[in-house]
Amino acid sequence: MGLSKEKKQDLIKKYKTHDADTGSSEVQVAILTLEIDELTEHLKVHKKDHSSRRGLLKKVGQRRRLLRYLEKENSESYQNLVKKLKLKK
Repeated sequence: MGLSKEKKQDLIKKYKTHDADTGSSEVQVAILTLEIDELTEHLKVHKKDHSSRRGLLKKVGQRRRLLRYLEKENSESYQNLVKKLKLKK
């Protein structure tokens, strides 16, 4: 499981806030969203994989905390990111 280097680099290029950006909140949320989508698809096939379900829940919680931080620090960036990633509030 996990993301390939190419997918991760594409996400960083798409969501970075400046040239040397690799770990801003926006990039981290985008990476977590893709990982959550992949784990969701995995769990649709493997319904009894409880360790992957636990990993999914941890990633969802981490993304929620990052989004809450981003909303508090930079609400405009938060709004743009939620629209781009098509996330619910």
